[in-house]
Amino acid sequence: MASRPAAVGRAVIGVVGLALAAWAASAVLVLLWGRRDEARPADAIVVLGAAQYAGRPSPVLKARLDHAVGLYRRGLAPRLVLTGGVGEGDTTSEAAVGRRYARRQGVPDTSLLTEEHGRTTTESLYAVAELLAQNDQPRVILVSDPFHMLRLRIIAGRLGMTAYTSPTPTSPIERNDEKRWSYVISESVKVPLTLVLGQFADRLVAPEVVK
Repeated sequence: MASRPAAVGRAVIGVVGLALAAWAASAVLVLLWGRRDEARPADAIVVLGAAQYAGRPSPVLKARLDHAVGLYRRGLAPRLVLTGGVGEGDTTSEAAVGRRYARRQGVPDTSLLTEEHGRTTTESLYAVAELLAQNDQPRVILVSDPFHMLRLRIIAGRLGMTAYTSPTPTSPIERNDEKRWSYVISESVKVPLTLVLGQFADRLVAPEVVK
């Protein structure tokens, strides 16, 4: 009969092995989902916020906005929803900067909605669900970077939205291997936490600041 310490050691190794396998599977799913473009007719196109610099969108935010405006011009949805609150040290919100940029690209103000308080993905999507509450199970196209797509789909589905993901193809993060893998690894941890803990997962990880 195996000694108790040996049995405990095998159990610990087993648990660690399962955790590593789950993390690896999560990382693969994050990568694969980032390659899917599900854009199709919907009620709204939702742009997840990213950093802004003194009223101008950062390269990451600009890439997301350009992609969303392109989807709008294709007639896939009648509205754009710009998300993102005021960052530390800022005086304007990411959503307000996104709105101004979209207007300069020819999107009429009547087609624009803003969510200016969310500082995490979950907070922003909760607010979007409330903005679109007049629609029964609203259909949304979620626009962000490829690494973000899987978690967005999970959260939006839990909030009663029918979500289609459409990653921006021109993100500067995708051209920087170090940054890209950093975000993929981060998301591969956040995805299982979100599946298990839902909105409470945000309390275990620092809010993402995408620049």
